[in-house]
Amino acid sequence: MAAFDLAAYLARLGCPAESLSPDSATLGRLHRHHVQAVPFENLDVLLGHRISTDPTQVFAKLVTARRGGYCFEQNTLFLEILRQIGFAVTPLLARVRWNVPPEVRTPLTHMVLRVEIAGAPWLADVGFGGVGTPAPLRLDTDAEQPTSHEPRRLRWRDGLHVHQVRIGADWRDVYEFAPTEPAPVDFELGNWFSCTHPRAMFTHNLVVTRVTPDGRHSIYNREYTWRECSGAATTAPIASPADLLGLLREKFAIDLPAAPRIEIPAAPW
Repeated sequence: MAAFDLAAYLARLGCPAESLSPDSATLGRLHRHHVQAVPFENLDVLLGHRISTDPTQVFAKLVTARRGGYCFEQNTLFLEILRQIGFAVTPLLARVRWNVPPEVRTPLTHMVLRVEIAGAPWLADVGFGGVGTPAPLRLDTDAEQPTSHEPRRLRWRDGLHVHQVRIGADWRDVYEFAPTEPAPVDFELGNWFSCTHPRAMFTHNLVVTRVTPDGRHSIYNREYTWRECSGAATTAPIASPADLLGLLREKFAIDLPAAPRIEIPAAPW
């Protein structure tokens, strides 16, 4: 079945087809290769397309068509691949807290994965975007965890796991989530809200991100930023729709065959 074609997935990632066992080394290797090869992007939302989370359609888009996607696509694909290898995986829903004031309550619109390895729980998330973690994280400790990019930690607050990232000397919340598995319809509602609701972030803003070993490429509306692992960043405006398409090809390996004009409601051309 195409949705579970492990060889094609590994080829998409440029990941060697070595022995794959349901252990922490395999999880870390697949996580790292996935975020570096498959960009986070919401282009289809701005092009007026509904986002499918059917595994077969997700595989066709992200692997066969070599596109990217947002969390419900990325982590659906990763879940299916991990389960095929033999991992015990539970999908969860999170509330995004990144750049959100403490008093603002956000909806359950971010999908993450809990992976059990030898009795220990891990957080895997290949679909956050801007400050997404480049590596899986242990869920059973609140200690700082190093990654190839920013340090991370998971705190327990009011019955929720809180994923935090250290930027300079400051710890900032990324998202929070309950440890219990939601009903399947909750994922459908979160995905529907994210790609259709008039107040959803992704219906107004263009967000594209790709992790590299030494930093991150990102687009937010009409600005492109290259941020090194050290934190040093350079930002440049995107002058035209044609420049945007060229940037998508050059920095994110996204080639839209129909060369559409991408309209960004929050930053019109």
